[in-house]
Amino acid sequence: MTNPSPGRGSPASPTARPRVLLVDVAREAGLSKTTVSAALNGTGRLSPAVRERARETARRMGYRPNPTARQLRAGRARLIGFMVGELAGAPWTLLDSPYYAQLTSATAAAALKRGYALVLLPAGSLHGEWAELPLDAVIVADPVGDDRIIDDLIAARIPVITDRSVEGRPGAYWVDVDVVAAMRETLDHFEAQGARRPALVLPDSPTQFYAGALAAYGDWCAEHGRPEHVVFAPEAGNGPVVAAVEEALGGTRRPDALCVVPEASPPLVLEAARRHGYDVPGDLLVVCVSEDLTATHTRPALTTLSLVPREVAEAGIDLLVAALEQGSAPSAGVLVPTRLEVRASSLRTGRR
Repeated sequence: MTNPSPGRGSPASPTARPRVLLVDVAREAGLSKTTVSAALNGTGRLSPAVRERARETARRMGYRPNPTARQLRAGRARLIGFMVGELAGAPWTLLDSPYYAQLTSATAAAALKRGYALVLLPAGSLHGEWAELPLDAVIVADPVGDDRIIDDLIAARIPVITDRSVEGRPGAYWVDVDVVAAMRETLDHFEAQGARRPALVLPDSPTQFYAGALAAYGDWCAEHGRPEHVVFAPEAGNGPVVAAVEEALGGTRRPDALCVVPEASPPLVLEAARRHGYDVPGDLLVVCVSEDLTATHTRPALTTLSLVPREVAEAGIDLLVAALEQGSAPSAGVLVPTRLEVRASSLRTGRR
């Protein structure tokens, strides 16, 4: 049996199709090559009708700009590296976390909207297996205190964006959440609901966010005359975090409110409280720092403190693109407010 030859009813191979050029689009649209180029790049003073005609013709003809030519013209590869410093020990588990999964996807979408692609990188030294990639910039989410990656990037003159720990350093930009305001809002909420013995579960991790949360908790307790009750989870993950929750609830110091900062499954946190004889919210108010959507479906629905990963991603990409394309950003850093989503787990009966 012989294969049918092209031209006798069989579709031609995609690789055999000639590449559509800019001049082909211009000819088909009845416009100049310069006008079509401006329309596709979002530049020039063109009417909306002309810009749309050029873009629609390009879509219909399957035109794609030559990436190599664009890189040569712009002097950039349009690649942004992305890594999570806190997960250096398990660099490819970031998508297991609802927060990091949302942060990664939102960052990739925001970058792509501005013409850049995101490259996922393992945390570690710049001189690793990806050191030769033509990265225009790198995002380091939640770096740990002893990680040299930021110093390496700045030394290599690669723009870097990370948390507020780099404030004031040339070539570094930051986006961070207001952890002090977040903790105070959560603890004030507990206080307003009648709680007087709030406990805190934290990960044993040297990131600026967790250090800030611990400091804010200590300051609030001192100001309000409340005893401190902090339990550290040895590592990330449902198992270690739920074990830390049980330690906080199982001793003789029974708290009447609990804030769980490391990510954990909301149903597992509530089940741990029940195992130790707590009624939520009757005996114990519970707030989790979480982006897990199951929080709205638990019984009772769980109050969450959102670190707004989508807003953080948009702010970070805005800063980076401004720095890459304009030579500098309008601001070296952005502080993003968090969002306390109050639900039944932290509301006493009859209180608001």
